[in-house]
Amino acid sequence: MPIDTSPSSVAAPRSVRGPEAVSRSRHRTSRQRRRPARHLPSRLLAASVLAVFVVFFVLPVLWLVLAATKTDQQLVHDSPLSIGSWHTLEANWHALTAYQDNAIMLWLRNSALYAVISLAITLCVAVPAGYALAMTEFRGRRALLISTLVVMLMPNATLVVPLFLEINAVGLIGTMWSIILPYSFYPFGVYLTYIYFTTAVPKDLLAAARMDGCSEFGVFRLVALPLATPVIALVGFFSFVANWTNYFLPYVMLPESDQMPVQVGVGNLLSSVPSFNPTVGSLAIERPQLALATLVAITPVLVVFLFAQRFLVSGMLAGATKE
Repeated sequence: MPIDTSPSSVAAPRSVRGPEAVSRSRHRTSRQRRRPARHLPSRLLAASVLAVFVVFFVLPVLWLVLAATKTDQQLVHDSPLSIGSWHTLEANWHALTAYQDNAIMLWLRNSALYAVISLAITLCVAVPAGYALAMTEFRGRRALLISTLVVMLMPNATLVVPLFLEINAVGLIGTMWSIILPYSFYPFGVYLTYIYFTTAVPKDLLAAARMDGCSEFGVFRLVALPLATPVIALVGFFSFVANWTNYFLPYVMLPESDQMPVQVGVGNLLSSVPSFNPTVGSLAIERPQLALATLVAITPVLVVFLFAQRFLVSGMLAGATKE
């Protein structure tokens, strides 16, 4: 029997399957159209949460920036988000720098000195310690890890009194080392580097370097340390921020005003505002100048964050996956 190969006979099966395919296509299209509507409440909830966070965190900072451009009367009576003037900002800056013969700059210098020296000691101690804990087995290693974790979880205020007694026993109260040495003890940095070297650095690579005749210190310096740049930046940033923002320890250790870091200095400025301390004398400053001092105190941390954010992201993601 001859087979019909005409175009009509060849296209017949397509015409049979056509309605089913069209129906499936319409069903997929309608399902794709319904999907955004189904996820709309969750998106609205996420947007609402983000808006609350923006209001909670951004508006106070914006108010602080605008407060430095106003006079004290404008700060009290005008709208909270109104803008002052550049001339008023300049006048507030001159009044702030005139307080105790430019004490704000001395406090900034002290903070930078304490934070940078402590940061250098922290990196020289925390990174090798984390590498040793991750790559070597020795008696007491588990106990040392647990001790590091416990100290890391303790609030800093609980350690101030023991530190004061220890520093006083060696006669360092009132010196910069009473701040630098406690700052340099940073167990969180040890734990971060331990986690990084455990999860992100392949041990086979280090073993290959040892087989090539490299010493243990050479393996650490030539192989492990270059690979640890992200976590070093992460530890450095967290250590710098913790050192810069610490208030209670310098307040206890340093009795003299010319030794204070900027956080303690801003606290002293707070007690010199007549609205908060009516008994203040000739050293009074106004609230806009206090707001300007607060902005000056947090600016170095913001600058460090802007320059280090690329390394911070890579450091926080390092070790997230293990091949």
